[in-house]
Amino acid sequence: MTKRMVLMLVIAGLIFGGIFGFQAFKSRMIKKYLSSQGVPPQTVSTIKAGFQEWQPELNAVGTLRAVRGADLAPEVAGVISAIHFRSGEEVKAGAPLVQLNAAVDIAQLESLKATAELAELTYRRDQSQLKVQAVSQASVDTDAANLKVAKARVAEQQALVDKKNLRAPFAGRLGLRAVDLGQYVAPGTKLVTLQALDPMYVDFSVPQRQLAQVNPGQKLNATSDALPGERFEGEIAALDAKVDSATRNVQVRATLRNPQHKLLPGMFVSVTVESGAVERRLTLPQTSITFNPYGNTVFVVEDKGKGPDGKPQLVATQRFVTTGATRGDQIAVLSGVKEGETVVSAGQLKLRNGTPVLIDNTIQPADNPAPRPQDQ
Repeated sequence: MTKRMVLMLVIAGLIFGGIFGFQAFKSRMIKKYLSSQGVPPQTVSTIKAGFQEWQPELNAVGTLRAVRGADLAPEVAGVISAIHFRSGEEVKAGAPLVQLNAAVDIAQLESLKATAELAELTYRRDQSQLKVQAVSQASVDTDAANLKVAKARVAEQQALVDKKNLRAPFAGRLGLRAVDLGQYVAPGTKLVTLQALDPMYVDFSVPQRQLAQVNPGQKLNATSDALPGERFEGEIAALDAKVDSATRNVQVRATLRNPQHKLLPGMFVSVTVESGAVERRLTLPQTSITFNPYGNTVFVVEDKGKGPDGKPQLVATQRFVTTGATRGDQIAVLSGVKEGETVVSAGQLKLRNGTPVLIDNTIQPADNPAPRPQDQ
């Protein structure tokens, strides 16, 4: 390496060293200036941490089904000769709904009835003659058997005629008519649906870890987005006898009172089950919590005494907290905050540990245990 190259390297080192040294000096001067000026206070909203009565609840989404519901269909084929209902009508048990053409079957029934009457007359005549030994016991036994066969055929034909007249098996609300007058229907063809709407079943699932918190007879409430603002009361009727091995959930069935028939089968509802006794829990708005992968934190406002101007010095101190269940806009805090402490409820994103704060509570975040949509 020549002297000229060494000289160039020395000069380059001096230049870069001067640049880096100037930047470091500039940074120190900026920090010194900022420290002399002080960090400006940040405006935040706060709330006092306090205990509230907390009813433990299980929440799930369930599906409604009728306690009794069926798609009505004929057992025999035929042509519809009469329709005795209107779509959406409430009917009583046993009400006639659809009549199939049964003229041939009725005629056959009358013929069999006549045959049965003749068999009964013959049997009674032979019984009288048997008393005077005019006929044998074998003839009387034969006539008795013929009478039974004739009556059985009448009953069989009567059942066939009755099947041509479809009746409501239970009281409920009919759906939309699916057939028309004069239409030929085969066995099993859906004519109309019939649903008993009060009470209603609601089926939902709970995880196996919460199985001990659910028992038959337990009270619950259900709400539907189709009926905002309305709650339907009910109770748990039964639990399934097994846990689903794929989801590790257990199926639960409850009954809901539906006296005005507002709930319909197939709707989904939000179910809330009260589980356990009422507890006292330290509660904060969920906006107070900063959720992080390394832990959840809050900012607690501490009074550091009076400043040079005689006013209180309020400083935000960051703390890690352990959170529990949520309820509406609220969240339970298990540790990290004590009752009566002032916690920042809004504005914590601009805070750091030790930042001075100004409190302005003219606008508070939502803190409702059972919030409702604002348009309701």
